[in-house]
Amino acid sequence: MKARYSIVSLVRNALQHHENWQKAWRSPEPKDSYDVVIIGGGGHGLATAYYLAKEHGITNTAIIERGWLGGGNTGRNTTIVRSNYLWDESAGLYEHALKLWEGLSQDLNYNVMFSQRGVMNLAHNQHDLRELQRRVHANHLNGVDSEFLNAQQVKEFCPIIDLRGNGRYPVLGASLQRRGGTARHDAVAWGYARGCDAMGVDIIQECPVNGFMIENGKVVGVDTAKGKIKAGKVGIVVAGHSSVMADLAGFRLPVESRPLQALVSEPIKPVIDCVVMSNAVHAYISQSDKGELVIGAGTDAYNGYGQRGSLHVAEETLAAICELFPMFRRMRMLRNWGGIVDTCPDASPIISKTPVENLFINCGWGTGGFKATPGSGHVFAHTIAQGEPHPLAAPFRLDRFVTGFLIDEHGAAAVAH
Repeated sequence: MKARYSIVSLVRNALQHHENWQKAWRSPEPKDSYDVVIIGGGGHGLATAYYLAKEHGITNTAIIERGWLGGGNTGRNTTIVRSNYLWDESAGLYEHALKLWEGLSQDLNYNVMFSQRGVMNLAHNQHDLRELQRRVHANHLNGVDSEFLNAQQVKEFCPIIDLRGNGRYPVLGASLQRRGGTARHDAVAWGYARGCDAMGVDIIQECPVNGFMIENGKVVGVDTAKGKIKAGKVGIVVAGHSSVMADLAGFRLPVESRPLQALVSEPIKPVIDCVVMSNAVHAYISQSDKGELVIGAGTDAYNGYGQRGSLHVAEETLAAICELFPMFRRMRMLRNWGGIVDTCPDASPIISKTPVENLFINCGWGTGGFKATPGSGHVFAHTIAQGEPHPLAAPFRLDRFVTGFLIDEHGAAAVAH
């Protein structure tokens, strides 16, 4: 009886305490026109609108989201944050994002649960060792913290790992970025949304964009399920559906959209207090604050928009995880899912003007989207406000696929593209 009473009391009090709460952001009807319309209400779109308002004073902005806020890739990722990329251009952009992460909770006055627990990338053979050592040296040249660990140091940093890897994936060493870690994905969306709303930005949900209003090669608005909305400038930030939006605007993008898979286990007591990644087997793992093991896999080999993915990818990933961490072999998976990522031929994003005047696009993040959220929004806001790319975004222009100045980050992107 006592247990039943306490459960009933808990439910009753929970309901009472949630009554008459002030909404964190408004749900307005769209106005006839805005200075800027951002298509996409995920982390990158919200961050873009936030920095447009905060850094550039552009508050007459609307965020148009076809579903619910943060319901796309922002809520379908493994929450890893790091900046240890290989090339100068990538290191500059991701390090800019990491520095923003370090002060984001204070900036938004909202706890995004950023945890700098360290991100470790494993080496399983001599090629892996050379690649990681090269990246560590490149990171140092770019002022990014990174260090190389031998096998024993890997074991000391993550005691539950089996260095033998059951003979298939022996651990010979690793790179480590101690400033890397994880953040709470939905908290990031909510924090940016609340900040946007406080500065007067309209967040319009359940509002698909059906087309663009273009006159004389210049975008003048968007055609939505809630009517036509005029806009001085338009930014596209829709992750896996970027090519669909580009097609509606009359140009093509060099991107492919594929499901990127992840899994979550039943919750257990704390056993792993860092992030462990393995490029060779396309598997990475961390533990959430709720105790779940968060496991990431690679992308499917086919293009598509299904958010479930292929079972063999999950099976191969879990097999590798079990050989690196034998103690997890009897764990049950609670759920798995796929996020639709858009990948460029060089595994780097596009932050750029488009062939349509006053239409800008931010896409192609592949598997690196979440970690870039604040940096992406910051430089994209500058690009939209000024009409010219932010210095950190300049190398990621769309025309690099014409000039040939690609930024090949396949090796440091962590999973297969």
